[in-house]
Amino acid sequence: MDTMRERFASVVSRLLDEDPRLAVVLAEIGADGFRRAAERHPDRVVNVGIREQLLVGVGGGLALTGMRPVLHTFASFLVERPFEQLKLDFGHQGTGGVLVSAGGSYDWPAGGFTHMAPGDVALLDTLDGWTVHVPGHPDEAEALLRRACAGGDGGGDDRVYVRLSAQTNARPLPVTGEGFLTVRRGGPGAPAVVAVGPLLDGVLDAVRGLDATVLYAATVRPFDAAALRAAVAGSGAPEVVLVEPYLAGTSTAAAAEALADVPHRILGLGTARAELRRYGTAAEHLAAHGLDPRSLRERITGFTAGAAV
Repeated sequence: MDTMRERFASVVSRLLDEDPRLAVVLAEIGADGFRRAAERHPDRVVNVGIREQLLVGVGGGLALTGMRPVLHTFASFLVERPFEQLKLDFGHQGTGGVLVSAGGSYDWPAGGFTHMAPGDVALLDTLDGWTVHVPGHPDEAEALLRRACAGGDGGGDDRVYVRLSAQTNARPLPVTGEGFLTVRRGGPGAPAVVAVGPLLDGVLDAVRGLDATVLYAATVRPFDAAALRAAVAGSGAPEVVLVEPYLAGTSTAAAAEALADVPHRILGLGTARAELRRYGTAAEHLAAHGLDPRSLRERITGFTAGAAV
C-alpha cells in the first residue's frame, strides 16, 4: 500500500492535468514527487526553496489571482513557522487554498522536535474559517484531497488543512469531508469515544469488550457537534473521550460547547505538552504519549470508573 504522501503526490499531479486553476507550491520537501508534474506544468509547480514564509506568501499571492494553491511541507514548517503569513496572506486577505502537511506530531522522530508539530491544529483554531481533515488511510486522504482541491469545502475559495500521517488504519472508511461516522454503538448511557484519523484502529482495540460508542473523525473542523450530541442522547450526564493524534485537549472546548446545556465529563487524550527528548521510533512515541491500545484502555476505563465513584 502506498503512503498518504505518495498518494498526495500522485493524485494532485493528475489534478494539475485536469484543472488549470490548480497550482502546487513547495519548499524543497516533496519536490521529487512532483518532478514529472513540474515538467508538464512548469508555471504551476513552484519550488521556492527552503523559505517557508515565502511558501505561504506565494500561495496567498496565487490565490489573489484566482488560482487554487496547494502548499506542502512538514507541518512544523507549514503551520508553525509561517503562522503570521497564514493569518495575513490567507485570513486577512480573505483568500482560499489547501495546506497539505506531513510529519505530524512524531511521524519522523529522527528529525527531532524541529520536524514535529503536535500543536498545529490548536494553532489553526486561533484563526477563522479553516476546515481541517485528518485522514486515517491513503484512500481517505485521496477523497479529502480531491474535495479540497476542487474547493468543495466552501464554494471554491475556502481554506483547508489536510494533515497527512505515516500512521494508518488497516482499512479506509467512506469519508465525505463532513461530520463524524459512527463505527461502534454502545448501550444507553455508554461513553462516547471520538477517534481521530489514524488512531481509530488503536481506539477500537482499546475498547474491545467495553460498552462504548465510537465515533470516527477524519474531518475535525468544523467539529460535528450534532453527531456527538446524538451519540450521548439519553444519557443523564454524558461522558466523552477525545483521542487525537496531536496536542491533548485540542478539541475539548468544541466538545464542551456541543454539550453546553447538559452536565457532562470530557477526557482529552493526545500528545503531551512536554517534549520527549529521545528520538526513538514512532511506535515508542505513541506509547510514551499514552496513545497505544493498552494505555488507552487504562485511561478510558479509569475515566469512566471515576464517574461511578
